[in-house]
Amino acid sequence: MSEVGINKRKTEHIRLCLTDQVEGVNKTTGLEGISFIHNALPEINFNDIDIAATFLGKQIKAPFLVSSMTGGSKLAAQINQNLALAAEERGWAIALGSTRALLESEAYQDSFLIRKKAPNAALIANLGAVQLNYGYGIDEAKRIVDMTEADSLVLHLNPLQEVFQDEGDVNFESLLPKIESICKALHVPVGVKEVGFGIEGELAKQLADVGIAYIDVAGAGGTSWSQVEKLRSKDPLRKAAAEAFNQWGIPTKDCIVSVRSVLPNIPIIASGGMKTGHDAAKAITIGADMVGFARTLLQAATESVESVLQIMEQIELELRITMFGIGAKTLTDLKQTNRVEIMGKSLME
Repeated sequence: MSEVGINKRKTEHIRLCLTDQVEGVNKTTGLEGISFIHNALPEINFNDIDIAATFLGKQIKAPFLVSSMTGGSKLAAQINQNLALAAEERGWAIALGSTRALLESEAYQDSFLIRKKAPNAALIANLGAVQLNYGYGIDEAKRIVDMTEADSLVLHLNPLQEVFQDEGDVNFESLLPKIESICKALHVPVGVKEVGFGIEGELAKQLADVGIAYIDVAGAGGTSWSQVEKLRSKDPLRKAAAEAFNQWGIPTKDCIVSVRSVLPNIPIIASGGMKTGHDAAKAITIGADMVGFARTLLQAATESVESVLQIMEQIELELRITMFGIGAKTLTDLKQTNRVEIMGKSLME
């Protein structure tokens, strides 16, 4: 089956993220400014360290999410199946790529229908919020949740990606009331995520006020979708303009701190440039509840379930080792630790 339209775009996105330089230039997550203060006598047994968490009302084995990546193409079907099987085995939550293709194209619908591969996983369906200005509404949102058997729907915000996409949807006007209507109508929690440019506290507060249940900050420091779309674009003007935005976005660290300062109780997912369990520990220490990984898992997901499992196990081990190194036996201990330095300032002082 030859791919056209939205299905072809999904394959192009995957291949570019696998093979090209798609990270922002001189843009980091900000987590390099955080370091832990070693505890030579942790007074805990490494084997007793507990990284279990609760998300979307489900017990999960680790505070980790396979972040939204793809769906709607042959390559995506293979990737999502491997990710789903691995998430089920390791007890991670998993999010689908944008499910617009699920409703608009009959091709490769199986790439989104992974519930049978991950019957116990916390599963998140995903739709671009801007589609609420392009004919999508409550009925379509309900259909997506029902078809995928998801535990939640996340609405993604991607204005810069859309404006650099040759076929992008750029009318982001008056979306907040429409987001509120989705929150009120669905029988599952509705979250919001960016795609790599970040969400800060002021916007997070507006979203929480209309019923959004959790925020995935998806900050800068990882994949830059302005760079991805620059590589896809056939428009020389748009390609040239994208170069001016290769440092755009709010670093992931700053997003977490900003959202947590305004919303002390809302669940926060830290994603955007996350590569290791050590990164995850830093994010949790400054306010995140869950940590999302995307491109870190992507290459492995094109290969096999076993390759994905190996990376997941390494990330979990890195988190446990970080916790052992500061004497934190549980995630609550990690959140409350003072054995951390932020931009050279120790919380132990």
